[in-house]
Parts: sequence; structure tokens; C-alpha cells
Amino acid sequence: MDYSPGLAIATACFEISVAVWALRGPGERSIIRATSAILLLLATYQIIEVSICSNVSAAGFLPQLAFIAVTWLPPLGLVLIARLYRPRSRMLYRNAYSMLAIALGIVVWIALDRGFVSVSVCTAVFARYTSAMPRFMLYSGFYWLGLLGMILCSGYGVKTCGDCHRRRLLSQVFVGTLAFVVPSLLASYFAPPARGALPSVMCHFALLFAIFLTRLVYLERQSTEEEETPVIVQTG
Repeated sequence: MDYSPGLAIATACFEISVAVWALRGPGERSIIRATSAILLLLATYQIIEVSICSNVSAAGFLPQLAFIAVTWLPPLGLVLIARLYRPRSRMLYRNAYSMLAIALGIVVWIALDRGFVSVSVCTAVFARYTSAMPRFMLYSGFYWLGLLGMILCSGYGVKTCGDCHRRRLLSQVFVGTLAFVVPSLLASYFAPPARGALPSVMCHFALLFAIFLTRLVYLERQSTEEEETPVIVQTG
């Protein structure tokens, strides 16, 4: 079945629109910027995949660029979690910045290693990549460690965060991460068209994560507007 770019284009448009909406509205800027960066990176992958699959034989550096884009997602997710948690946690920030530092090294590695990844075929709405072993196993270890960290740290925040509003925001990250990771694994295992295309499958299911991030922005905006609304006290 030929590759159809419609889903990827629609997903990218949604993610970009939400990011722009978030940046133009109220809310704590550190939270809004981290959320918007994640949404824009998700959209960037979709755009790159469409470009790749429009002419696989001329993909060139684009497969590497696709992996560079998604490399930043787990570290930025951890940064968002650290910024949401109250009281401020050195442990969460330490984990987030450590993953960012590792991600920077991996991005340089991918950029310099022309044999790291290539596209084998695009089918339906998925792109299959061919990666060199054992290098790709190291990359996968980093990526899955980051996703596991997002699940554990956001779950920890939901249980222990001292601020009710931020606990609610952390629950959006927690459920949103599970909402795209679990279906991605199930689809890549049980659905024959998705086998061997896990990176692409995950980025398509990440639309679910983007929806939960949209709700996170909405809740943060709502809370900020309520705080800024003056309270009129009527006297006698």
C-alpha cells in the first residue's frame, strides 16, 4: 500500500496550532515554553516523514534529521515534569538536565554518523527505518529510559506534588505518555503493517500525547486567568 501523508500533515497542523495558541496565551512561561517545544518537535517529525516518503530514494540526511528531532522529546518531557513539580525538586531537575546532556551528545553522533539510519520503505502511514546495530540498540536504550523516566517521574508527581493544580497538570503528562507508549507497543507487535516501524508508529500515536498536552495548556491558562481576575468585595 502506498504511503498516504494525510494523517501526518493533519497531525502536524494540529500540533503547530496548539503550540502557537499556547505561546500567545497566559500561563507560566517556563511550563508553556516546554510544552510548546514538545509539540513543535512532534510536528517537525511528521513534516520530515512526509518529506522522506515523498521520495525515499532522495531522502539524504532527512532520516537522521527525523531521529534528531525525536531525540529531544524524552528529555524535554522530563524538563516539563521538573518545572511542574512543587516543591521544586533537585532530583527531577538533575534527571532532566542529565538526559538533555546525553541527548546533545547523541544528536552530534547521529549528525556525524551517515550510516546511523536510512529509510527502507514507506507503507500506508508508516515509515520503516534501517539502523546499524549495535549502535541503534544504544540509542533505543537511551530513548526507552527517557520514556520510562517520564512515566515514573510524572506518576511520582501525581502522588506527591504539594500543589493541587500542578498535580492535575502532572496527571496530563502521566496519562498522555501512557496513552501513546502502550498503544504503540501493542500496534507494532500485533498489527502486521506496523511491524518494524516503531519510531514512526510512536510519533503517530503521540497525537494522543499532544491532546493531553493541549488540555494541560488549557488548565494552566484557566488557572492563570482565575488568579488574575480581581475579586470585588461588596461592603454594607
